Amino acid sequence: MGWWQLNADTLARSRFVVSPFAETFASLRLLHSGTAAHPGERRWLDGRLPGYRARLAADPVTALLVRAGLGRVWTADFLTPTPRDGESAEDGIARVRSAPPAPARAQLRVALDGPLPAALDRDDLPERAADLLTYVWEETVRPDWARRRRILEADVVARTTQVSRGGWAQVLDSVRPGRTRWLGDNRLQVNLHEYPPREISGADLLLVPVTPKSGWVSWEEPDRYALVYPCAGALADPAGRTVPAGLAALLGSARAGVLVLLHAPMSTTHLTAVTDQGLGSVGRHLRILLDAGLVERRRAGRSVLYARTAAGDVLVEAGSRSATERS
Repeated sequence: MGWWQLNADTLARSRFVVSPFAETFASLRLLHSGTAAHPGERRWLDGRLPGYRARLAADPVTALLVRAGLGRVWTADFLTPTPRDGESAEDGIARVRSAPPAPARAQLRVALDGPLPAALDRDDLPERAADLLTYVWEETVRPDWARRRRILEADVVARTTQVSRGGWAQVLDSVRPGRTRWLGDNRLQVNLHEYPPREISGADLLLVPVTPKSGWVSWEEPDRYALVYPCAGALADPAGRTVPAGLAALLGSARAGVLVLLHAPMSTTHLTAVTDQGLGSVGRHLRILLDAGLVERRRAGRSVLYARTAAGDVLVEAGSRSATERS
């Protein structure tokens, strides 16, 4: 396994960053695999895969570059510059474009765990990668970036609240189950690769959510390290979340959907984003759920967050068990 050594100050300074570049690269990985993790991703792929594949069919060198860069054992480092606070997708792509050609080829060899195909022995690989990432951003991510950003922000709010309740170790265990894990003794497991440990004490540690079911690590030694992780499933695919039929019959499907989502704290704005309901409708649902004692609210900085109470948990769990027993 790969792990990072960090001190308490580095962990305490860790922060979340929403990155349009990371979202773009995660979307490239999803297009490359063509495999959906849930119905929402399937719909997204169905609408965008034909154009993506046609583009690669017209540019065999870039198609080979993608296959090599997303490699057998590792992703080529120049494709995943470490996200920066407030950086645009275009600025992140510009850093890919400016990568030196020789190190880029060397990183492709590492990704492939073998020799580089002759067709990729050229100096324009970073430029080709940047052009493809620009296509992915402009054609497949940017049109709904505002919605994606709200979903990612909702995940950050929920994770930040989790930090205040259970500490960073609990959050790090949960962002990529089976891959990331707090090992104790100031050690953070970041993946399953057998690579030497890295000492990152004193550096910035960033946690970066993306909506596709994807994840990776990146770094700019010695100052900045990032752990990219998929946001919570109910947020990544709001239309695909399961609302127990009995709960929907009792509360109404829209109100039940809000209650199901509130296993983690969320604001009214975030609920509006992930449910596609109007702000007024979400507000009415929350008032009724509050009056019934099924949710509670509290202030976190400038936001008012809502979360299920114990009674709300019992109701959702009972509805889920009843649906399971009937199936």
